[in-house]
Amino acid sequence: MRGRTLSAGIALAVFAGMTVTLAAQPVSASPSAATTATRPIAGSAAVLAAPDISVTNVQAHLTQFNSIASSNGGNRRAGSAGYTASVGYVKSRLQAAGYTVSEQTCSSCTYPSNNLIAEWPGGPTDQVVMFGAHLDSVSAGPGINDNASGSATLLENALVLAAQNPTMTKKVRFAWWTDEEQGLNGSRFYVNSLTSTQRGYIKGYYNFDMVGSTNGGYFINRVSSTTAAPLKAYWDSLGLQPEENVEGQGRSDDYYFQQAGIPTSGYAAGASARKTSSQAAKWGGTANAAYDSCYHRSCDTTANVSATVLNRAADGVAYALWQLAVGSGTPTNDFSVAVSPAARTVARGASTTATVTTATTSGSAQTVSLTASGAPSGVSVSFSPSSVTSGGSATLTLAASASAATGTFTITVTGTGSVTRTASLTLTVTGTGGCAGGQVVGNGGFESGSTPWTASSGVITNSSSQPARTGSYKAWLDGYGSTHTDTLSQSVTIPAGCASYTLSFWLHIDTAETTTSTAYDKLVVQVGSTTMATYSNLNAATGYAQRTVNVAGFAGQTVTVKFTGTEDSSLQTSFVIDDVTLQAS
Repeated sequence: MRGRTLSAGIALAVFAGMTVTLAAQPVSASPSAATTATRPIAGSAAVLAAPDISVTNVQAHLTQFNSIASSNGGNRRAGSAGYTASVGYVKSRLQAAGYTVSEQTCSSCTYPSNNLIAEWPGGPTDQVVMFGAHLDSVSAGPGINDNASGSATLLENALVLAAQNPTMTKKVRFAWWTDEEQGLNGSRFYVNSLTSTQRGYIKGYYNFDMVGSTNGGYFINRVSSTTAAPLKAYWDSLGLQPEENVEGQGRSDDYYFQQAGIPTSGYAAGASARKTSSQAAKWGGTANAAYDSCYHRSCDTTANVSATVLNRAADGVAYALWQLAVGSGTPTNDFSVAVSPAARTVARGASTTATVTTATTSGSAQTVSLTASGAPSGVSVSFSPSSVTSGGSATLTLAASASAATGTFTITVTGTGSVTRTASLTLTVTGTGGCAGGQVVGNGGFESGSTPWTASSGVITNSSSQPARTGSYKAWLDGYGSTHTDTLSQSVTIPAGCASYTLSFWLHIDTAETTTSTAYDKLVVQVGSTTMATYSNLNAATGYAQRTVNVAGFAGQTVTVKFTGTEDSSLQTSFVIDDVTLQAS
């Protein structure tokens, strides 16, 4: 939680129409700290019983965050290596569970770094319930209660939602914010990036900041609002008598959502304010002592978290999520298909590509076979791969022969699994002359051996130590941790007369370097003898990022596209390249 109050007079937001009814329940004074079985909770019969979130699993995430801080200077401050590693940990778990995950760079943050946004498939896109927590710490310590506790609580809830995969009545979106400790900058950047329509889609934002304080209280943001009803209902069922989060008003990431007119609520267990005698009488703990005695200090480690408080918060999140966004029954397996871009132009004798993406929209992931229809005479259509697991993607290649029919045609891409889903692409075939167009790099995914590439020994590999973006093979330059140079090159002929020429490749940079200012290891991208781009250990990030270079200056020439990776005498940096294309159109 940010240390200084922003402003007074925050208006209470009411989430109209989101009424939650909870039947009377027995009070549990001490819920089990490590149970994992589903706990039936009285309420609407149309909603499946909310799961009991394992506090042991939440604590395991806290241990990971603590270890990340220990390995990166003792903190996870926004913009630091510790923060980047925290993003990588959360992102990898979510992607493996089937979430659609994206990183949003906060360019206006004090420490430019990324928000992490994840959506679960299913539910209407114009009915969004959002759960958020800040992922950064202060520089003084690892920030386990503030706020790995909120981050870990949401991560485990997200993983349980994926494992149970219920029918969704609303779209659920999770967010992990950067630069909160410097002024709520990550969440402010996100809210400001939304259009008014997109803001209107968010029917409630729920914030979780410091939910495991050792001398904790049970506080709810805007406790009397309709939006807070499911959070309050769960804690009421435990006899906790929650109170308004007065200490946290204007000091955490719900603030800018509320300012934008989005209904908000959330849990908190308290920071540096002191527990009153009446609070100690009903909640236990020590009166006239801080809720968190290690607030913004180096002692905010895994030892600084109450398992009981954390468990009650995690289960309350699950109850609210299920009440707000989960329907009844077993979900039907379903998926979607899309093609991007939706229009392509190809000349006779050339080829072009597009990307087919699939997503699991309900139920479980399934195998989807891809076919196409509607291609004119002389145009062949192929997919690589020809079948994917929903959530995966494939490259669609359209190749026109020298005698292909000219004109504009609609290509229908069909995905066949337990159901059939389609998407369309508009293809225009032009005659000979002018721009021949097409994709001129051969074997850009490295799945067909080394031809026509020339590469240093071991560069084109299917080693599992660095995964390919698609398929099994990729080009892995360097990564030895000693003085080393690797090269990868291919001669290509770039057609003349086209409007655009784009060299594109997907790059993952993994490094053991700890500097934030010195480029010790470099990857240089050349076309002919011209250096087009340079990357280094300073560009390291989790996952692949697409890089593009304008190569229009080489139209009509046969040139060599070359990647050169150089590594200094210590601390490895790996430059991993996949899916290289040079598209003329």
